[in-house]
This record gives sequence, structure tokens and C-alpha cells, in this order.
Amino acid sequence: MPDLALHHVSIITSDLELSLPFYRDVFGLTELSRPDFPVGGAWLSCGRNQVHLVVHPGGSFRRNAAIARNDWHFAFNTDDFEGVLERLSALGFSSDVPAGDPKHMLVFRTGLAGFPQLYLRDPDYNVVEINGAA
Repeated sequence: MPDLALHHVSIITSDLELSLPFYRDVFGLTELSRPDFPVGGAWLSCGRNQVHLVVHPGGSFRRNAAIARNDWHFAFNTDDFEGVLERLSALGFSSDVPAGDPKHMLVFRTGLAGFPQLYLRDPDYNVVEINGAA
């Protein structure tokens, strides 16, 4: 079978004006040119890969603000986990705020996966993992 590589992850958003700044400003992703599709959205660069935000007025099926790390999610990988954690903390994200707070995150410096992981959610309750996997 030919080698495959991940090209992009598509994320549903009910409000591009909330989601675009979240992915651009929190994660430092840069906006790419996007064809004029009949549905709104944005494409963002993430290294050699991309994150595609697709507007769907109904949002995703998620309605629970709690972070469920065993639910569907995608993961960013970093070689500076502590640096990412510091950046998120400076932006107000914390494991000390209530679970339903938009700035709530779960942090696992060690665990069964064998590498540090943190989880947070975007404005549409999509779970995003950031890990320090080698």
C-alpha cells in the first residue's frame, strides 16, 4: 500500500468569528487562502498539515462543556510541552477553573500514554489535545 500522511483535520464550527481567533491566536496557526466554497470556513496552516474550519450553523453534536478526553478529538504535537502549557496559562487556561469554564484544561504530565498530554476545548466543545509524544 502507498504511504499515507495526514493532510488536514476538518472541524465543525457554528461561529467562525469565535473559532477562527481561537485556533489562530491560541495555537498560533496561520490562515491560508481558501477556495470560495458555498459553505463558510477557513483553512489554517499547522506545520506541513492543515486545520479546516467548516461552518455548520447547528454546530457539532457536542452539548456538554466538560472535556471528555476519550471522546473524539485530535491532537497537536509539540517538542516544548512546558512552553505550550505556559502560553496557555498566560492566556487564562487552567486546570483550576470549573469543568464547564471555556478556559478549563486537563493536564497530565505523566500517564499511561507515556508522554505528557493536555486537553482543552474550542468554542464548539470540540476537544483538542496537545502532547509531547516523541
